[in-house]
Amino acid sequence: MTSPPISVNASSERLVARLIDDAARLAVEITRTDGGTVIVDAGVNAKGSAEAGILIARICMGGLGRVARRVAFDHAPLWPVFIEVHTSNPVLACLASQYAGWSLSATKEQTGGKKFFSLGSGPARALACKEPLFDELGYRDRNDRGALVMEVDRLPPQVVIDKVLGDCGLAPEQLVIAVTPTHSVAGTVQVVARVVEVALHKTHVLGVSLSEIVEGSGSAPLPPPAPDGIQAMGRTNDAILYGGRVHLTVKSDAAAKRLAAELPSSNARDYGRPFADIFTSFNYDFYQIDPALFAPAEVWVSSLESGATYHGGKVDRALLEAQWSAS
Repeated sequence: MTSPPISVNASSERLVARLIDDAARLAVEITRTDGGTVIVDAGVNAKGSAEAGILIARICMGGLGRVARRVAFDHAPLWPVFIEVHTSNPVLACLASQYAGWSLSATKEQTGGKKFFSLGSGPARALACKEPLFDELGYRDRNDRGALVMEVDRLPPQVVIDKVLGDCGLAPEQLVIAVTPTHSVAGTVQVVARVVEVALHKTHVLGVSLSEIVEGSGSAPLPPPAPDGIQAMGRTNDAILYGGRVHLTVKSDAAAKRLAAELPSSNARDYGRPFADIFTSFNYDFYQIDPALFAPAEVWVSSLESGATYHGGKVDRALLEAQWSAS
């Protein structure tokens, strides 16, 4: 007898309920549209919190991952606070749910004001399946409730909410959207919590079969948010590209060797400069940046076939300290 497929939306429902029920303690604000869609403000007008960011990161992973904040002052660490992530369902948790791959936009005419753009992440992506990635994964969720996360500095306009509802096939009251600007505390946490997801996406870009990946764990230093949006984005990316460490368990020795050699961010043409500087130098165009850069700094890859573990890359402590520490 085969088990029913995992629903990333059903698996995350209790976490979504906790985010709403504990709004005051988590310093997030809950509003509802006229149709009943719940909007969780975790940093636009609300203060938000690191704990809210951790909970939103777990929702982003479809309830299939553990996310925690660790304080490590001993042994002269890379940084005093880290975000740690683990999942035993890495492909579903990271690519079918957490990956920010759903482009959601509206013109200024549609919004009646400013144009809007955000990349949607979280389990509702797997209801809409608007990205070619889902054909490759061979996965589609079926659930009557959904949750989406938007990393943007304003609440979504109704036209975008309507698009999400239509593409997901949800009644308005069955959708929850959490908004986490990068420059907010919660936003910084939930981006840094993508350290394993970044490794999974790079694995996919390299053409290594995702069926190889069995387990994924990782950690990355948690920087303080920066008030400037570009600098905040730079810090969260630097945390992973220059400070992220990931351990993957794979099935074969060949995959383990290849990933250890090719996965680290140091293989990229643009490696070695703060991400904010790289982004600015390419006129704020992500698509001009070498895709190989989006990867953790250091990896260990263990093979179930041989029992061997292969290592590649290294963290760049000097770059992070130069960016984050006061002179």
